Amino acid sequence: MPAWRFGSVDHGLLLAEVPVPQPLAGEVVIDVRAAGMCHTDVGVVQGHLRPAAVPLTLGHEICGTVASIGAGVTGWAAGDRVAVLASSGGPGTGRDGGYASRVAVSTDLLVAVPEGVDDAAAAAATDAGLTAYHAMRVQGEIQPGMRVGVIGLGGLGMIGARLAVLAGAEVYAAELRESLYPAAAEQGVAACSSSITDFADKRLDLVVDFAGMETTRGAFHAVRAGGRIVQVGIGRPEATIDLLDVIAKQVQYRGSSTGTREDLAAFLDLLRRGEVRPHIEQIGFNEIGTGIQRLTRGEVTGRLVAVF
Repeated sequence: MPAWRFGSVDHGLLLAEVPVPQPLAGEVVIDVRAAGMCHTDVGVVQGHLRPAAVPLTLGHEICGTVASIGAGVTGWAAGDRVAVLASSGGPGTGRDGGYASRVAVSTDLLVAVPEGVDDAAAAAATDAGLTAYHAMRVQGEIQPGMRVGVIGLGGLGMIGARLAVLAGAEVYAAELRESLYPAAAEQGVAACSSSITDFADKRLDLVVDFAGMETTRGAFHAVRAGGRIVQVGIGRPEATIDLLDVIAKQVQYRGSSTGTREDLAAFLDLLRRGEVRPHIEQIGFNEIGTGIQRLTRGEVTGRLVAVF
């Protein structure tokens, strides 16, 4: 079967023929129907992130239907529609992933996809939706009436802003691309600016940084005394902060990465109810290589999903 494989930085992502996977005990094999594309893939292709093994079929945002079942599997049957929880050791990062027509998956990563949620949205939910949900609802401990800052209105940040609005928060967003401000307003964001420090007078209870560059310093400046900052983005591996902000404000600073099956199921239910509608651009399987190039050049708004 054809698969998009990463072997080395010199060769990038290449289309190759690989054997059709067979399920081991405790696994299912999925017919992939949609695979989301992520900046993590860009990091691997550029050599900034190292996968567990190479060559490797990338693609860790997966939605599909169960095709076959391994020994000892209960609770799942052929034809079940499933999403695969994105995880560091799962498909696309620790083993062959979803940029192929079939993928083997451990059942502890499966979540049922509700009726009414299309394949592309379910695929994007497994990482972008899941990560934004966990950062805002779990690590951020968001409550009605809070004033929340969101840094970065890319695929994750726009979802995070919408989740904050749904939680009853007053949301302010920092984003350099003014072209995204109308979309943010449609999601319920109260105001946008190029820097989160422009909202320091709002005494933000929570700031979620989906960018992770010089933005981190601004988050500490903008949050109120006793407030909370959640770090999601890692645009740069290091950041400089003002320790006076940390000490004087007694700020809580938390990291957030991916989430749980329960988080994914909750986010899929929000999709089912139509309360969250991520901006998704669909491409075909044969366009995955060029899709990675577009992500690298920063040409994608929202989430890019290959639909098979």
